[in-house]
Amino acid sequence: MSLLRLEHVGRDYDMGHVTVQALRDVSMTVERGEMVAIVGPSGSGKTTMMSIIGCLDRPTSGRYELDGRDVGALDDGALADIRSRTIGFVFQSYNLLPGTTALDNVATPLLYQGVPRRERQARAAAALERLGLGERLRHEPTELSGGEQQRVALARALVTNPALVLADEPTGNLPQHQGAEVLRLFQGLHEAGNTILLITHNPEVAAAAQRQIHLLDGAVAGEERAA
Repeated sequence: MSLLRLEHVGRDYDMGHVTVQALRDVSMTVERGEMVAIVGPSGSGKTTMMSIIGCLDRPTSGRYELDGRDVGALDDGALADIRSRTIGFVFQSYNLLPGTTALDNVATPLLYQGVPRRERQARAAAALERLGLGERLRHEPTELSGGEQQRVALARALVTNPALVLADEPTGNLPQHQGAEVLRLFQGLHEAGNTILLITHNPEVAAAAQRQIHLLDGAVAGEERAA
Protein backbone atom coordinates (compact mmCIF):
# COMPACT_ATOMS: atom_id res chain seq x y z
CA MET A 1 0.00 0.00 0.00
CA SER A 2 1.29 3.47 -0.89
CA LEU A 3 2.03 5.79 2.02
CA LEU A 4 0.17 8.63 0.34
CA ARG A 5 -2.12 8.82 -2.67
CA LEU A 6 -3.77 11.78 -4.35
CA GLU A 7 -6.51 10.97 -6.86
CA HIS A 8 -7.76 13.79 -9.11
CA VAL A 9 -7.23 16.35 -6.35
CA GLY A 10 -8.26 19.95 -6.97
CA ARG A 11 -8.15 23.00 -4.74
CA ASP A 12 -10.13 26.13 -5.55
CA TYR A 13 -10.03 29.44 -3.70
CA ASP A 14 -13.01 31.80 -3.87
CA MET A 15 -11.57 35.31 -4.28
CA GLY A 16 -14.96 37.01 -4.40
CA HIS A 17 -15.65 37.72 -8.07
CA VAL A 18 -13.31 35.00 -9.32
CA THR A 19 -12.38 31.43 -8.40
CA VAL A 20 -8.69 30.57 -8.51
CA GLN A 21 -7.71 26.96 -9.27
CA ALA A 22 -4.55 26.42 -7.24
CA LEU A 23 -4.50 22.67 -8.02
CA ARG A 24 -6.13 20.95 -10.98
CA ASP A 25 -6.74 17.19 -11.25
CA VAL A 26 -3.54 16.16 -9.45
CA SER A 27 -2.91 12.44 -9.09
CA MET A 28 0.26 11.00 -7.54
CA THR A 29 1.51 8.38 -5.11
CA VAL A 30 4.48 8.13 -2.77
CA GLU A 31 5.59 4.69 -1.66
CA ARG A 32 6.97 3.94 1.78
CA GLY A 33 10.72 4.56 1.87
CA GLU A 34 10.76 6.83 -1.19
CA MET A 35 12.41 10.24 -1.43
CA VAL A 36 10.34 12.37 -3.81
CA ALA A 37 10.61 16.03 -4.82
CA ILE A 38 7.63 18.19 -5.81
CA VAL A 39 9.20 20.75 -8.14
CA GLY A 40 7.90 23.90 -9.77
CA PRO A 41 8.30 27.66 -10.11
CA SER A 42 6.57 30.23 -7.93
CA GLY A 43 2.80 30.04 -8.47
CA SER A 44 2.85 26.45 -9.70
CA GLY A 45 0.81 25.12 -6.76
CA LYS A 46 3.63 23.78 -4.59
CA THR A 47 2.51 25.57 -1.43
CA THR A 48 -1.08 24.40 -1.86
CA MET A 49 0.17 20.85 -2.48
CA MET A 50 2.26 20.98 0.69
CA SER A 51 -0.70 22.29 2.71
CA ILE A 52 -2.95 19.46 1.53
CA ILE A 53 -0.36 16.72 1.94
CA GLY A 54 0.51 18.12 5.39
CA CYS A 55 -3.18 18.08 6.42
CA LEU A 56 -3.12 21.87 6.87
CA ASP A 57 -5.81 22.28 4.19
CA ARG A 58 -8.42 20.11 2.48
CA PRO A 59 -8.92 19.52 -1.25
CA THR A 60 -11.99 20.96 -2.94
CA SER A 61 -12.33 17.84 -5.08
CA GLY A 62 -10.73 14.43 -5.40
CA ARG A 63 -9.41 12.09 -2.71
CA TYR A 64 -6.31 12.14 -0.51
CA GLU A 65 -5.24 9.05 1.44
CA LEU A 66 -2.38 9.14 3.94
CA ASP A 67 -1.14 6.03 5.70
CA GLY A 68 -4.33 4.21 4.70
CA ARG A 69 -6.75 6.91 5.90
CA ASP A 70 -9.09 9.04 3.80
CA VAL A 71 -8.01 12.50 4.94
CA GLY A 72 -11.11 14.17 3.54
CA ALA A 73 -13.32 12.19 5.91
CA LEU A 74 -11.50 13.29 9.07
CA ASP A 75 -12.59 16.04 11.46
CA ASP A 76 -10.24 18.78 12.67
CA GLY A 77 -9.18 16.84 15.75
CA ALA A 78 -8.21 13.79 13.72
CA LEU A 79 -6.30 15.99 11.27
CA ALA A 80 -4.38 17.56 14.15
CA ASP A 81 -3.53 14.07 15.41
CA ILE A 82 -2.18 13.09 11.98
CA ARG A 83 -0.06 16.24 11.84
CA SER A 84 1.32 15.44 15.27
CA ARG A 85 1.99 11.72 14.87
CA THR A 86 2.25 10.86 11.17
CA ILE A 87 4.02 13.87 9.61
CA GLY A 88 7.30 15.51 10.54
CA PHE A 89 7.53 19.06 9.17
CA VAL A 90 10.76 20.83 8.17
CA PHE A 91 10.37 24.47 7.14
CA GLN A 92 12.65 26.86 5.26
CA SER A 93 12.57 29.31 8.18
CA TYR A 94 13.31 26.56 10.77
CA ASN A 95 10.43 27.74 13.07
CA LEU A 96 12.46 27.09 16.21
CA LEU A 97 11.28 28.48 19.55
CA PRO A 98 13.48 31.46 20.50
CA GLY A 99 15.16 31.47 23.89
CA THR A 100 14.74 27.70 24.08
CA THR A 101 17.51 25.12 23.93
CA ALA A 102 17.95 22.77 21.00
CA LEU A 103 17.00 19.90 23.30
CA ASP A 104 13.71 21.49 24.36
CA ASN A 105 12.90 22.57 20.78
CA VAL A 106 13.20 18.97 19.64
CA ALA A 107 11.29 17.61 22.64
CA THR A 108 8.29 19.93 22.11
CA PRO A 109 6.27 17.67 19.73
CA LEU A 110 6.50 14.87 22.30
CA LEU A 111 5.04 17.17 24.96
CA TYR A 112 1.87 17.48 22.87
CA GLN A 113 1.70 13.70 22.65
CA GLY A 114 1.78 13.35 26.43
CA VAL A 115 5.19 11.67 26.55
CA PRO A 116 6.74 11.86 30.07
CA ARG A 117 9.51 14.44 30.53
CA ARG A 118 12.38 11.99 31.04
CA GLU A 119 11.48 10.08 27.87
CA ARG A 120 11.03 13.35 25.95
CA GLN A 121 14.51 14.48 26.92
CA ALA A 122 16.08 11.13 26.09
CA ARG A 123 14.44 10.88 22.67
CA ALA A 124 15.26 14.49 21.81
CA ALA A 125 18.90 14.01 22.78
CA ALA A 126 19.10 10.84 20.68
CA ALA A 127 17.62 12.65 17.65
CA LEU A 128 20.10 15.52 17.98
CA GLU A 129 23.04 13.15 18.44
CA ARG A 130 21.95 11.25 15.33
CA LEU A 131 22.33 14.50 13.36
CA GLY A 132 25.72 15.39 14.84
CA LEU A 133 24.51 17.91 17.43
CA GLY A 134 25.33 16.01 20.60
CA GLU A 135 27.56 18.87 21.76
CA ARG A 136 24.91 21.53 21.11
CA LEU A 137 21.99 20.26 23.19
CA ARG A 138 21.93 23.28 25.51
CA HIS A 139 22.47 25.92 22.84
CA GLU A 140 19.66 28.29 21.87
CA PRO A 141 18.89 29.10 18.20
CA THR A 142 20.84 32.38 18.26
CA GLU A 143 23.93 30.40 19.29
CA LEU A 144 23.68 28.06 16.28
CA SER A 145 24.59 28.51 12.63
CA GLY A 146 21.88 28.32 9.97
CA GLY A 147 22.90 24.77 9.10
CA GLU A 148 22.78 23.75 12.76
CA GLN A 149 19.35 25.34 13.19
CA GLN A 150 18.07 23.37 10.21
CA ARG A 151 19.48 20.18 11.72
CA VAL A 152 17.64 20.98 14.96
CA ALA A 153 14.46 21.44 12.91
CA LEU A 154 15.10 18.10 11.20
CA ALA A 155 15.68 16.38 14.54
CA ARG A 156 12.37 17.85 15.77
CA ALA A 157 10.64 16.41 12.69
CA LEU A 158 12.14 12.97 13.31
CA VAL A 159 11.67 12.70 17.08
CA THR A 160 8.07 11.43 16.75
CA ASN A 161 9.14 8.68 14.30
CA PRO A 162 6.72 10.00 11.64
CA ALA A 163 5.65 7.98 8.63
CA LEU A 164 6.41 11.00 6.39
CA VAL A 165 8.99 13.79 6.58
CA LEU A 166 7.62 16.80 4.67
CA ALA A 167 10.26 19.44 3.92
CA ASP A 168 9.41 22.85 2.42
CA GLU A 169 12.45 24.48 0.72
CA PRO A 170 14.71 22.99 3.43
CA THR A 171 17.91 24.62 2.10
CA GLY A 172 16.36 27.92 0.99
CA ASN A 173 17.89 30.08 3.75
CA LEU A 174 21.29 28.39 3.80
CA PRO A 175 24.63 29.14 2.12
CA GLN A 176 25.47 26.62 -0.58
CA HIS A 177 27.86 24.51 1.53
CA GLN A 178 25.37 24.27 4.42
CA GLY A 179 22.55 23.47 2.02
CA ALA A 180 24.61 20.63 0.54
CA GLU A 181 25.24 19.32 4.05
CA VAL A 182 21.51 19.32 4.85
CA LEU A 183 20.76 17.49 1.58
CA ARG A 184 23.30 14.82 2.50
CA LEU A 185 21.47 14.40 5.81
CA PHE A 186 18.18 13.91 3.97
CA GLN A 187 19.79 11.34 1.69
CA GLY A 188 21.20 9.50 4.70
CA LEU A 189 17.77 9.46 6.33
CA HIS A 190 16.27 8.12 3.12
CA GLU A 191 18.89 5.38 2.96
CA ALA A 192 17.92 4.50 6.55
CA GLY A 193 14.34 3.88 5.37
CA ASN A 194 12.59 7.21 6.01
CA THR A 195 9.96 8.48 3.56
CA ILE A 196 10.82 12.04 2.53
CA LEU A 197 8.89 14.52 0.41
CA LEU A 198 10.74 17.68 -0.64
CA ILE A 199 8.85 20.76 -1.84
CA THR A 200 11.23 22.95 -3.85
CA HIS A 201 11.80 25.27 -6.80
CA ASN A 202 15.52 24.44 -6.78
CA PRO A 203 16.59 21.82 -9.36
CA GLU A 204 19.73 21.00 -7.35
CA VAL A 205 17.62 20.13 -4.32
CA ALA A 206 15.18 18.14 -6.47
CA ALA A 207 18.07 16.18 -7.99
CA ALA A 208 18.78 14.66 -4.57
CA ALA A 209 15.46 12.77 -4.73
CA GLN A 210 14.76 9.40 -6.33
CA ARG A 211 11.87 10.88 -8.27
CA GLN A 212 10.71 14.35 -9.27
CA ILE A 213 7.10 15.39 -9.87
CA HIS A 214 6.87 18.67 -11.78
CA LEU A 215 4.01 21.09 -11.19
CA LEU A 216 2.99 23.88 -13.55
CA ASP A 217 -0.10 26.07 -13.24
CA GLY A 218 -1.53 23.77 -10.57
CA ALA A 219 -1.26 20.55 -12.59
CA VAL A 220 1.29 17.74 -12.88
CA ALA A 221 3.40 18.61 -15.91
CA GLY A 222 5.65 15.57 -15.84
CA GLU A 223 7.67 13.14 -13.78
CA GLU A 224 11.23 11.89 -13.91
CA ARG A 225 13.35 9.39 -12.00
CA ALA A 226 16.98 9.73 -11.01
CA ALA A 227 19.40 8.03 -13.34
